[in-house]
Amino acid sequence: MKKIEAIIRKTRFEDVKEALLQSDIDWFEYHNVHGIGQSREERIYRGVQYSTDVIERVALTIVCRDQFVQPTVDVIMRVARTGEIGDGRIFVSEMIDTWSIRTGEHGDTVLRDKK
Repeated sequence: MKKIEAIIRKTRFEDVKEALLQSDIDWFEYHNVHGIGQSREERIYRGVQYSTDVIERVALTIVCRDQFVQPTVDVIMRVARTGEIGDGRIFVSEMIDTWSIRTGEHGDTVLRDKK
């Protein structure tokens, strides 16, 4: 089992969400996050000066069986990419175990099969 964590632009979230659902990824967690990027310049928008060092993004967390990692990463890469600096990052890490609180099962049998 692997855990995929993706940090993407807020403006791309709805498209990524729909693409994941269409790819039979039917469970994932997401939340708004703030980060600090490489760009630390001041910008002026409608006469108001603001800093660009704090970046608002959406973080997605998906746990899946090993064979679904590459297709999931491919979907996120294809849909989240704008080609501009700040498109985000994807991290993949090993999951040691997982449990179902309701049934007490553990291991990758807890994860649903793709349709």
